Amino acid sequence: MRSYCELEALLFIAGQEGIGLDELSYVLKEPTADVFAAIQLLNQQFEEDSHSPYIILELGNQFVLSTKKELSPLLKEYAQSPLSAKLSQAALETLAIIAYKQPVTRTEIETIRGVKTTGSIQKLIALQFIQEMGRADGPGRAILYGTTEYFMNYFGIKNLTELPDLEQMSADLADDSTFDLFDGIVDEELDEGE
Repeated sequence: MRSYCELEALLFIAGQEGIGLDELSYVLKEPTADVFAAIQLLNQQFEEDSHSPYIILELGNQFVLSTKKELSPLLKEYAQSPLSAKLSQAALETLAIIAYKQPVTRTEIETIRGVKTTGSIQKLIALQFIQEMGRADGPGRAILYGTTEYFMNYFGIKNLTELPDLEQMSADLADDSTFDLFDGIVDEELDEGE
């Protein structure tokens, strides 16, 4: 095995979708048996190191870098903190794509945005704007995302047909309109009581 650091980096960048043993083996140019042994050894190091927040989960045929269960209360506190509740431009763009294209996979969102969206998706799930809607057919059975009832309530819509018309927004943007789908949410704190 070339480097545990490389293995950890691949698990990290794969995010919550995870990465399969065959793909890890291909990218690392190592036999699958060696990669599997390295995953087990790295996970053992994580478990034994009280200063490491990580653990490697095997979900189906995918390996996912996750945080230890004992950190759950801290991470929930962070997700519910008013200081963490601001939506970045990246999160807003991700949310808009999900709202209009749902159900949609992370890969489809990233194709539209042109950048990774794992962090934005995790934030939107933590804020209860989106949820898992099932799994896509095909290799890897990617998670499908869609909006939640909280999303509808927060933005004051009864159903998705009330979202602004995309063609009209395109026309408004072409006319240099300052129309904003989420009307200043980037700069304001989200109020969970609304």
